[in-house]
Amino acid sequence: MAWYDEAVFYHIYPLGMTGAPKQNSYEEPVHRLNMLLPWISHIKEIGCNSIYIGPLFESVGHGYETTDYKKLDSRLGTNDDLVNFVAECHKMGIRVILDGVFNHTGRDFFAFRDIKQNRESSQYKDWYCNVNFYGNNSFNDGFSYENWGGHDLLAKLNQRNPAVKDYICDVIRFWVSTFDIDGIRLDAADVMDFDYMKALRQVANEVKPEFWLMGEVIHGNYSRWANEGTLHSVTNYMLHKALYSSHNDHNYFEVAHTVKYVSDMVGNRLKLYSFADNHDVERIYTKLQNKSHFVPVHVMLYTLPGIPSIYYGSEFGIEGKKERGSDDSLRPALKFEDYKDSINTNSCTRLIAALGKIRQNTPALCYGDYKELELRNTYFAYERTLDGKSVIVTVNNGNEGINMNLPCSNSRKYVGALTGAEVCVNNGCINVTVPANYGEIWIPDEVSDERPEPLKLIEITQIPEAEKAEQKTEAAEAEKIEDKAEKLKVIPDLNKPYEEMSVEELQEAVLEKMRKNGPVTDYMLGTVRENTHHGSLVNWVKSFN
Repeated sequence: MAWYDEAVFYHIYPLGMTGAPKQNSYEEPVHRLNMLLPWISHIKEIGCNSIYIGPLFESVGHGYETTDYKKLDSRLGTNDDLVNFVAECHKMGIRVILDGVFNHTGRDFFAFRDIKQNRESSQYKDWYCNVNFYGNNSFNDGFSYENWGGHDLLAKLNQRNPAVKDYICDVIRFWVSTFDIDGIRLDAADVMDFDYMKALRQVANEVKPEFWLMGEVIHGNYSRWANEGTLHSVTNYMLHKALYSSHNDHNYFEVAHTVKYVSDMVGNRLKLYSFADNHDVERIYTKLQNKSHFVPVHVMLYTLPGIPSIYYGSEFGIEGKKERGSDDSLRPALKFEDYKDSINTNSCTRLIAALGKIRQNTPALCYGDYKELELRNTYFAYERTLDGKSVIVTVNNGNEGINMNLPCSNSRKYVGALTGAEVCVNNGCINVTVPANYGEIWIPDEVSDERPEPLKLIEITQIPEAEKAEQKTEAAEAEKIEDKAEKLKVIPDLNKPYEEMSVEELQEAVLEKMRKNGPVTDYMLGTVRENTHHGSLVNWVKSFN
């Protein structure tokens, strides 16, 4: 058992939350990070005991084009501000992990600037992948280089260069010795070199007991990244997708299948990082067609296997939609004064706070074995069993209440942790009622020590008919695109090295691997089509046994 096994994360994108300028002028520091200090008590109050915050270090714009790994971004303040922030979190019993952008740097990073200035004579010319002084790039530097995601602003580090590896390892040591952090989330881990990540894990094992490495992995076999030699955990994007779409489609079979699929992939010993939204995807409240599904979505987030995370502001039920390719609306500035009483006035916040308290007082939700009890399109029951006692979770995405008769452990009665309802055990079963668009966590009375005050149901907000029609049109267009893609399907040459395949060939190679393991569902097909990153696809296709 380690601290992260019982973690509930609060995810902060600091440049957005503090309202920092979009571009860095590299002028005198502005101490915006201190604006987050009042939020620490709120984070504690809603039941989070860990913070994932970043990117934090000097950069050009959105934070992922690093200029200096050892200096807090001038728009946020100074290193002393970060030292103080972490110390204040620790005083409240809150762990802190930072965003580690170690796959690529910005063009203002010292090594890249040296290449621009000294070209072939630069001692850093091998710090980046595929530097070619006979090529060019979109900035007209007179040389080309490998970037990340098609963006020349993000120059990909040569992670097989020992000097690069040593430098980044020293950065981790610096962060721990200077800021006393508890872990790192690796950005773009799914396209990073595995030997490079193993070196980072060795440093993690040395710098601090239970120092946690978690990686951003979108597609592929998660166990390839999360294991004893590489990372402790990765982002569970499969569950993220299943959480909202299983409610929008009234199809709990999707989320049940996803949980089983991921469990078969990583086993029971690894806990993945679970989330309903983050800084790269639309807010869960925006994605849900029926806003009252906010309740069962988060009941599942906090009770299914994994380490739950709340993205800043989503505990208030705020909206956030990608518009014109921009993520700005996903990363808004929030003023603490506007939300300081939300736990008393906002039903979404009260729910999140209650779930946080329930999780912290119910070890079975962290360590218990998972088992399905009853599964239908619109309702679902499962249990988490620890030391012979089962906590039972029931969720309902339908518009009518339902009754379930469920087998349970040998207890006298069960208590609904959210509603306070009590049910007696009869013949080894409990008969429970779950209201429409709701969820409940049924705990044996001898297990449940502390319970939050019973909640009121969150008021349903219906989507306007015009928006429903727009969604149907978008769905129809997506179907046409998929039909066209099937007709134009590329047949990959499987004798060609994966690195030389096109994105389309790699997608088909992944699908071919999937077909050998069983039927390819619509969900699986969609995840492949959505991934257009060459490096990620190469790693994905290689991850199959």
